[in-house]
Amino acid sequence: QAQLVESGGGLVQPGGSLRLSCVFSGSIFRIYYMGWYRQAPGKQRELVADITSDGTISYVDSVKGRFTISRNNAKNTVSLQMNSLRPEDTAVYSCNAHVMTDEVGTTWSGWGQGTQVTVSS
Repeated sequence: QAQLVESGGGLVQPGGSLRLSCVFSGSIFRIYYMGWYRQAPGKQRELVADITSDGTISYVDSVKGRFTISRNNAKNTVSLQMNSLRPEDTAVYSCNAHVMTDEVGTTWSGWGQGTQVTVSS
């Protein structure tokens, strides 16, 4: 059964770095969309960064210049490099994907289970 599996969260001090990875466990014929979202306690989930099918990348303003999203098509992976982390980056980070899984057009959309990122001294 296809699924997204995230890794790389943890506790880091302000100014530190973490790298999140999200792997799609099934086969991918074409990637339509992959993105990272986060939800802090008491707040709505927000888009952090995403990559569309044509490679267009976008970031929420609060992470521009600090976070970098990248995609490895050969490994079915999307990663989020997070530098200069701040306490306000603390949240559960989840990846989302919309892909075509075979050449006849079967699609799959879903979320990973989430990984906790805590920025604190």
